[in-house]
Amino acid sequence: MKKNLILLFLFAITAITFVHAQDFEGTVAWTMKMEVTDPQMKAQMEAADKQMKDPANQAKMKEMEAKMDDPQFKAMLESNPQMKAQIMNMIKAAQGGGGLSAMIPKGMNMKVKGTNSITSMDGGFMAHMSILHKGDKDITYSLDREGKTYSILPKSTDDKTQEKVDVKVTKTSETTKVLGYTCTKYIVKVTPKDPNEKMTAMTQNIWATTEIKGIDFKSLARQRMGNSQQNIFYEQIDGVPLKIDMTMPQGNMEMLVTEIKKQSIASSEFDIPAGYKEVAQPKY
Repeated sequence: MKKNLILLFLFAITAITFVHAQDFEGTVAWTMKMEVTDPQMKAQMEAADKQMKDPANQAKMKEMEAKMDDPQFKAMLESNPQMKAQIMNMIKAAQGGGGLSAMIPKGMNMKVKGTNSITSMDGGFMAHMSILHKGDKDITYSLDREGKTYSILPKSTDDKTQEKVDVKVTKTSETTKVLGYTCTKYIVKVTPKDPNEKMTAMTQNIWATTEIKGIDFKSLARQRMGNSQQNIFYEQIDGVPLKIDMTMPQGNMEMLVTEIKKQSIASSEFDIPAGYKEVAQPKY
């Protein structure tokens, strides 16, 4: 259940993270909403919510939180950053009530400078993670801020992925305003050619504007997301997406830009922080 959610969010995040800027420097803020429609996933999440709110589990989490002050336990966690991050996330989930409300991000924030970008989630089960894309080196990293670790997201080596799916991009005459910019609606449908393929059918409504200069969205078509076995097909879209509605069997997601702010950002913001250790990429 959580694996499906992770893949859904990773796909959405990378679809935005790999936007290349030409001369844009500043920040972009997004809000995110998700509705789970898959009955099995919804039941699992409701069960997790009930379990997390159980007084006995709440008491255990409080005990675990108190134990964090024990010098010996603290030393053990410092030697295992990933375990420390997992425990901290469990404690935060318990404090927030757990379940669906604790798992879904409220939004995400991007910092962009030229071809470099870093994206962080606002809340949810990935709140401690950031995606750092170094366009000058063509390398993408996953940063765990709580565990102080990083991993390199590999490029897909599956050159036949495009042969496994049907992709249809339709430009419509429908428009809407987002932050005062006129956006045109594109409908993107991705379906596996073989129903036995472990690939998720997906429909996206992408609202893009050509009124923002300095950001090259078409470069996104050349990017691929690690091991998700999904290519990103946006070469037929003109402009910068400001709103995305995504429909998948697991649920529906809406992403909306709420602020675009041009400002100077230090180059050091796009470096891996000192003291971070490299670890293997988590397998989803």
